[in-house]
Amino acid sequence: MKIRLAILLAVCMIVRPGAHAQSLQAMVDALSPGDTLTVPAGVWNGDVVLRFPLTVRGEAGAVIRGTGSGSCITVLADSCAIEGLTIEHSGPMLVHEDAGILLRSNSNRIRGNVLRDVLFCIYLYRSDGNEIVQNEVEGRQELDLGQRGSAVHVWNSYHNRLIGNTIRHTRDGLYIQNASHTWIEGNEVSQVRYGLHYMYADSNTFINNRFHDNIAGAAIMYSHGIVMRRNVFQRNRGFASYGILFQDCHGMIADSNIIADNVTGMFFEASTDNRFLRNIVAQNDVAIQIFQNSIGNVFSENAFIDNLTPLSVVGRRTGTQWSEGGRGNYWSDYDGYDLDGDGIGDEPMTIQNVFDYLEGRQPALRLYLSSPASQALGAATKAFPILALSEERDNAPLLHPLGLRETGPQAGGGVAANSSHAATLTILLLIPAVGVFVAVVRRSRRP
Repeated sequence: MKIRLAILLAVCMIVRPGAHAQSLQAMVDALSPGDTLTVPAGVWNGDVVLRFPLTVRGEAGAVIRGTGSGSCITVLADSCAIEGLTIEHSGPMLVHEDAGILLRSNSNRIRGNVLRDVLFCIYLYRSDGNEIVQNEVEGRQELDLGQRGSAVHVWNSYHNRLIGNTIRHTRDGLYIQNASHTWIEGNEVSQVRYGLHYMYADSNTFINNRFHDNIAGAAIMYSHGIVMRRNVFQRNRGFASYGILFQDCHGMIADSNIIADNVTGMFFEASTDNRFLRNIVAQNDVAIQIFQNSIGNVFSENAFIDNLTPLSVVGRRTGTQWSEGGRGNYWSDYDGYDLDGDGIGDEPMTIQNVFDYLEGRQPALRLYLSSPASQALGAATKAFPILALSEERDNAPLLHPLGLRETGPQAGGGVAANSSHAATLTILLLIPAVGVFVAVVRRSRRP
């Protein structure tokens, strides 16, 4: 078979010098099911369709450049592999699913490719049991955000694995709709609209991913049974930006994630019966914004550190449970005491102060959030409680933050992701200490 492929390549180059373009599809069609085609370095113009099981593997410098109409590579057969290629120049039509790689089959492996100048990057259309691993994706920055496609778009597809991909400048990073049992691990997504976007997608898991510098780190919408562990949602800032947005989301578990330096750390609307355990929620403008129709959610052993506002409630109260089994959460602004030394505060933590209450009615007051006036108002309110503030209370606040739960390395880059996660956590926890140290040094230098 290798001899036959070599002859085909030689004939193509002799008959049409420099025109790798139109010969690649003919080379594919000349193979037999199960064969491997190694694509030599150079630019190969033209779209390619795989109609029977094949492995298409690129040498260093091998580029498949589409015609600019439709998808660059369309996979119609099960059990194909596409590896080590640079794929570029798909069509521009969102309604036609124009993509770098369009999968309309099952059990394929897409690994180690670079996709650029494509609308959708990898589109799974009724395509089950695929592995999308360690690809590098760059969207079309010249387009407005709403005109771009997603990096990995999964529609009506099940039991897929998305592992170790790097994604930038697409509309959404990982878009999962009407798809269950998707495993998402070790991806890095930045400079997109939503890093991860679930729509009507139940029973999915994502772990050890990093979503940063997006409009929202993740949007989990109209979905049940999502499990999220050891992810980082960081620096997601802009108009109406969130670390994580929960819309009509139910029965979810969020364990040992970091939500840091976002406009709003977590936003809840019509989301019920979710559990949040051992997460770090740090240095957000608002740690949690929650509508009163979000009920039955449980928060236990989380650490809320140096957020400007710990909680913004839309309505009177939410029915949120702020402790479980006698263990609440750590709040960096808790000023209670622990006389019996059990590590749990002896008085409840009221999770909204008077200034937060007034700010909810007059947003312009945020300009004075850290001012002496706001601090004096908070102290006066404790001495003379005359306003009916939030009814949200943590009855068992922790005196010290807990470490993140160790889940162990997973397949597909879990070890590296765990190391990155630990480094991020270390930096976050050191920031307050560094601030105190700098302040002491400055005072010591004053004459």
